Amino acid sequence: MTQARTGRSPARTGRSLRPVRAPSPIPDDPVARLDLPVGQAGLSASGVLRRTARRLGVTTVRDLLFHLPRRYDDLREMRTLAALRDVEDGEVVSARVRVRDIRVQQTWRRRVQVTTAFVEDGTGEAEATWFGRRYIERRIKSGDELLLSGRLKRRGFTLVFDDPDFQRADDEALLHAGRIVPVYRLTRGLTAARLRQAMREAIDRAGHAYPEYVPTPILEAEKLPAIAAALEAAHYPSSFDERDQALRRLAFDELLALQLGMVGRRRQRGRQTSIAIEATDDAAAGIRLTIETAIGARIGRDVELTTDQVAAIDDIRHDLAGPEPMLRLLQGDVGSGKTAVAAWALAATAATGRQGALLAPTDLLARQHAATVGSLVEGLGLGVTLLTGSLSADGRRKASEAIASGQAGIVVGTHALFQEAVTFADLALAVVDEQHRFGVDQRAALEAKARRGTPHVLLMTATPIPRTLGQVVYADLDVSNLHTPPEGRLPIATGIRHPNDLDRLWTFVREQAEGGHRTFVVVPRIDAEAAGDEDAAVDDGADDDTEQAWAAAAEAEAVRLREILAPLRIGLVHGRLRAVDRDAEMARFRDGDLDVLVGTTVVEVGVDVPEATVMVVEGADRFGLAQLHQLRGRVGRGTARSYCALVSDRAPGTETWARLVKGDREPETPEQARLVAVARTLDGFELAEQDFALRREGNVLGLAQSGLPRLRVATLANPEHRDLAVRARTHAETIVGPDGEILPDAGRLRAEVEQGWLAPVFRGEGGGQAGAA
Repeated sequence: MTQARTGRSPARTGRSLRPVRAPSPIPDDPVARLDLPVGQAGLSASGVLRRTARRLGVTTVRDLLFHLPRRYDDLREMRTLAALRDVEDGEVVSARVRVRDIRVQQTWRRRVQVTTAFVEDGTGEAEATWFGRRYIERRIKSGDELLLSGRLKRRGFTLVFDDPDFQRADDEALLHAGRIVPVYRLTRGLTAARLRQAMREAIDRAGHAYPEYVPTPILEAEKLPAIAAALEAAHYPSSFDERDQALRRLAFDELLALQLGMVGRRRQRGRQTSIAIEATDDAAAGIRLTIETAIGARIGRDVELTTDQVAAIDDIRHDLAGPEPMLRLLQGDVGSGKTAVAAWALAATAATGRQGALLAPTDLLARQHAATVGSLVEGLGLGVTLLTGSLSADGRRKASEAIASGQAGIVVGTHALFQEAVTFADLALAVVDEQHRFGVDQRAALEAKARRGTPHVLLMTATPIPRTLGQVVYADLDVSNLHTPPEGRLPIATGIRHPNDLDRLWTFVREQAEGGHRTFVVVPRIDAEAAGDEDAAVDDGADDDTEQAWAAAAEAEAVRLREILAPLRIGLVHGRLRAVDRDAEMARFRDGDLDVLVGTTVVEVGVDVPEATVMVVEGADRFGLAQLHQLRGRVGRGTARSYCALVSDRAPGTETWARLVKGDREPETPEQARLVAVARTLDGFELAEQDFALRREGNVLGLAQSGLPRLRVATLANPEHRDLAVRARTHAETIVGPDGEILPDAGRLRAEVEQGWLAPVFRGEGGGQAGAA
């Protein structure tokens, strides 16, 4: 009877039991452990890592080793509680204490408990509090000697360690206090203490045996430590000098991988051939005259292309006529006339009977380019074929047939262009707009559509790069710059307003609407960093939560402005909307069905609205200089005078802002300096140089827009790292063979850049990717 109740045998039930799979044995070879999944590597936090690490981009032990600290806290000094009375609130400190008591209490927040340890050290008393961490009660008890490290706060006369890390004072390995402590990016469910412990074990079991991949002569020439030693010092340095040497080594490796990729691609492209596209002097001049006539007809007077546009066209014409495929970047400020230059190249290609394609990152931008290019080349008898994902099935079929037959000489589209089903009859030129939005592989997929030789490629960006960085960022490209704005373009008046002084601004917006003009209102992103809390842990839901909060802020502002600006028609766009709905709202704004468009930075790159004359950027101090300049470029695209209002409370009032802009007063903070720089000049190239001087390392204007892979350690704002990049280029020239491949005697380096932690940088990944719009 008892047996019947306790279970049934497989034979009696007719079912088979699923065999329990034994865990894979952990290899003895520490190098082999590098490729183990972190959840199966025998680390003490394996269960937690298995559930959480992937959200940090960590899959293997190797990935974990290169999940580098975002900062370091110097907790080598153990202070007495009495000495902490003189410490300012918010400072991270360490102390050796004894636990006198521990309690768990319910807070006013539902189901959230606070654990409080009452501690002392003979000189004074303090409290340590943890919210929502009930397990703390099980890990420490009265009488325990602890090393505490955390942010110090005061509650009345009571010293409080807020959510501190801790470890027992008798632990042999100091991880959380009493040393230089690494601070990592976290995710929900993974604590700092557990990650540090897992990192310590990963270094001991695999990191110390990490195979050296940089050739010894290069290490000796650059005076760099071995990679195994660098990993130890990058995570658990005994001094800041040791840490700096480790990070210098890792920065060099990134820059070497970057240069290897660029040198390799440049040499591979140099060995490729392309069928020349030759335009006679008369043909080149005829295309240019047609484009100038079309622009003149649109604005109501005769115009000529700028000197910079003519020089860029000459560069492109020379490249197209050569035996090697062109790879040129057209770098032009907002509204500098890049589309006219691209239209010339596309028309010159189509005039020879071959095909040119313009790739845009969004459906809306592709439609805009198709209309603009179409109007510019119409006088030549050339048409433009549009191919995007939003076309009807019949529309896509007809466009694909025209492209495949060669009937479509100029094609404009989104990512749909490089889908497998799309074939070109004779693709000879690929123009990529907003090139940072596309990865190297995506651009290669479009180039692969060519049937005869390698197509010429023209990349375009509206965000100039500081001159000092050009030799690094554009080492594999030829560059043409458009400095001069097109003839007749009116300057945008830019002012800074305090949030308390906006009545006149909203009155002005109403007046502009009565004149048939339109206004953008952009709200700032609200997240931990913007709020100044740079120490906030990043969790798995943070990005989504932040996007949702950002969208909610835009929605709330739209509601508020509908009341303030009634009866004006107010629209709304943000990243939480479906792309089709967002594009539809922008189209309503373009077509005049809306007077004001409230949104997030999704308006930064979007539809061209010549009737938009006012850009209002709220919380402007929370935006980077590049983004402010790009947002301002959404207006001033028609014949009417345009205005940009940067709204910020970082100065006492609007009059103070005016004094700052005039130079009667010096900015007191980097945020003020950024806003003043934007208000003083419309020259994006000049702003690039100013941003280079103003911004902290790693946030230089244009790096994200350059297409440069995201670097973890190297920061090109750092002069030493720029020097490293130049020397890395020299080494790369000797390591890469004439065929663009890394030479055999650098086999370990080749394996690391192709399959290891440097692979994304080597492949040119990490820039923006085109969306599915």
